[in-house]
Amino acid sequence: MFNPALAPIGVPSSAYAERRRVFEGPVEQTCVRLVGPALRRFQARSLRCERFVEAVSAQSKHFQNLDGARLRQCAVDLRLRLQAHDWPMDITAQSFALAREAAARALGMRPFDVQVMGGWILLNGMIAEMDTGEGKTLTATLPAATVALAGLPVHVVTVNDYLAQRDAELMRPLYQALGLSVGFVVAGMSSEARRRAYGCDVTYCTNKELVFDYLRDRITLGRKPGRIHLKIARLAAPPARASQLLLRGLHFAIVDEADSVLIDEARTPLIISDGGEVGDVAAFRNALASAAELEPGIDFTIDERERAVKLTEAGRTRLVEIFRAAGTRWRRDELALQALTALHLMRRDTHYLIKDGKVQIIDEHTGRIMADRSWEHGLHQMIEIKEGCALTRQNDPLSRISYQHFFRRYRRLSGMTGTASEVRGELWSVYRLPVIRVPTHRPPRRANLGDSIHPTAEAKWQAVVSRVSELSREQRPVLIGTRTVATSELLSKLLDSAGMAHQVLNARQDEAEAEIIARAGALGQITVATNMAGRGTDIRLAPEALSLGGLHVIGTERHEARRIDRQLWGRCGRQGDPGSYEMILSLEDQIIGTYGAALKRIVEGALSRYGRVGTRLADLALRWSQLAAERLHWRQRRDLLKLEEQLATALAFTGPLE
Repeated sequence: MFNPALAPIGVPSSAYAERRRVFEGPVEQTCVRLVGPALRRFQARSLRCERFVEAVSAQSKHFQNLDGARLRQCAVDLRLRLQAHDWPMDITAQSFALAREAAARALGMRPFDVQVMGGWILLNGMIAEMDTGEGKTLTATLPAATVALAGLPVHVVTVNDYLAQRDAELMRPLYQALGLSVGFVVAGMSSEARRRAYGCDVTYCTNKELVFDYLRDRITLGRKPGRIHLKIARLAAPPARASQLLLRGLHFAIVDEADSVLIDEARTPLIISDGGEVGDVAAFRNALASAAELEPGIDFTIDERERAVKLTEAGRTRLVEIFRAAGTRWRRDELALQALTALHLMRRDTHYLIKDGKVQIIDEHTGRIMADRSWEHGLHQMIEIKEGCALTRQNDPLSRISYQHFFRRYRRLSGMTGTASEVRGELWSVYRLPVIRVPTHRPPRRANLGDSIHPTAEAKWQAVVSRVSELSREQRPVLIGTRTVATSELLSKLLDSAGMAHQVLNARQDEAEAEIIARAGALGQITVATNMAGRGTDIRLAPEALSLGGLHVIGTERHEARRIDRQLWGRCGRQGDPGSYEMILSLEDQIIGTYGAALKRIVEGALSRYGRVGTRLADLALRWSQLAAERLHWRQRRDLLKLEEQLATALAFTGPLE
C-alpha cells in the first residue's frame, strides 16, 4: 500500500532519487477505504507530539547557554549524528532545539511550542493544519533544517514567486547560522541559476516552477531514467547530459498551502511545450465568425457546471450550411466548439485579462496571473482574435504530468495549511497524508457576524457599500473579498461613487501586492481584493485598530470551495488579535446559478415572503450549491488521476508519459 509518510528517507543510492510509481488495483483501493480512517488515527496517536515538545524544551535549555562558536560546532556534530542514524526522537529533538535557538538569535523569533509540534508533524510526512497567522513559515524551518543537516535536499514549495523569494530571504540568517545554504527558484531565472538554487541544502520554489523543472529533467534524461541508466549517463557524458539536470531528485518536500497545491491545482495537468506555429489563422477567424451565427439554446447548449459547450443536431446542420455558403469543403466541429467556448464561456476579467496587449490567464483559486500559461487546441488564439490581440504560437506538448502523480514521487512528502479538514479524505486517498490539527498559540478572538442574503445582485452591492460606510465611520480597517477582477472593479466604482477612498488588489496590481497588504490594517483603510489577499500574507493591524475591534472582513460571494472562504476569514483575528467577518450574498451569485439553479427558483419567493425562515432556506441553497461544486471538482480530479494511470498502464511499453 502506497504510504510515503511511513517510508524512511535515508540517503538513497540512486542518482536521481524519487519514489517509484505505484498503481493500486480495486482490491488495494477497497482496503484503503476500509482501514484508512483507523490508520490515520493510529498515526496521529503514534506521533506523541506532547512528549516531543517536552524533549525539545529540555534540550533548548542547554543551547541557550552556548555562545555562537559553540552553537555552530553543535550544528556540525549534529549533522554527523543525523547522517549516521535513522533520526530517533532524542537526536531529532536536539536538532529542533538547535534550530529554535538559531531562530531566536538570527531572526529574533523563537518558535512557540505549537510551532515545534507543527514541525514534528511535517517531519513525519503529514499535513499540519495550523490556523492562518500561526507562523507556518517559521514552523517549516525546523523540519527543513533537520533534514538538510542529515544531508538530504529539501524543497519548500510555496504558491507564488513573491512568497518563495520572501521566505528564502527572511529565513536565510537562520539556515546560515546552522551552516546550511538556502536558495530560491522563481520565474524568469536561467537554467544555471536554477541549478545553483536546487544545489542548496534548502530550496524555496513554487509548485509550478518545480514541476516544470522536473519535466525538463525527464526530457533531458529520456524515457527510461532508471538507476543504471542515470549512472551510465553521468559516466559517459558528464558535461553534456548529467550537468544539464536541474534537480537532485525528489527527497523531501514541505508544501505550504497544501490544500491549494495538492487539491485545487490538481484538476489540470502541467504540460511543458515547445513553440510551434501560430496555426491556421484563417480557420480560427472563420470558426469564430461561424460560431457567432449560431443561436444559444437552439444550435448549442452551455453547461456551466462542466465548463463545456455542446452542439445540437440543429447546430451541426447549421454549421454545414455555413461552411457550404463560405465555400468550405470540410466540417470542423471541434474548431467550432472551441470558438463557442471562446465566445460564451471564457469571460474577460474573470477567466483572463488583457495586460500589455496580451491575453493572460487568471488562476481562479488565487486570483493571480499565470503569465506563461496558455489554453490548448487553438482556444488561446481564438480568444486573442476575439480581443484584438497579437496572435501567439500554439505550443507542441513535449511532456506532461499532474500534481497528483508528481508529488507522490517524493520519498517523503508533507504539507501545512490552515484549511485541510474539508479535504482530509482526499489528501489521504491520493497522497496518503493524514491531517493533524495543531492548536493555536493564543485563543482565537474572531467573531462570525453571520450571513445576509439579498434577492438581487444590485441589492447586495448596495448593502455592501452601506456596511462599508458604517464601518468606515468607526475608522475600522475593512477587507472586502470578491471572486473576480470584474466584481472587484465594479465594487471599486460603487465605492468611488459613495466618496469612500479605498485600494484595490487584483491581478492588475499583483506587483504591488505586498505594499497594498502592508497598508490594509491601517486605521480606516478600505481594501477590495480577490483571492490574492488570502494566501501567505499577514495584515498587520495598527495599534489603534485593535481597540476598535480589529480588521473586519466582508465576503461578497461564496467560492467553489469552503476552504477558500475560510482563508478569507482568516485574514482577521490572527494570533489572538480581535477581528470579525460576515458574508453579504445574493441569489444572483454565480455559484447558485451554476450549481443550484433548481433550488434558486424555489427559494426566490421564500426569501421575501417568509422572513428569517426564507433567509435560512436561501442560505441552505447557497451552501448546497457550494457542496455540489466541491463534489464536481473532486470527480474531475479523480477522473484525471484515473486517466493518467490508465494511459501509463496502456502505454507502459513506450516508457513513462512524462
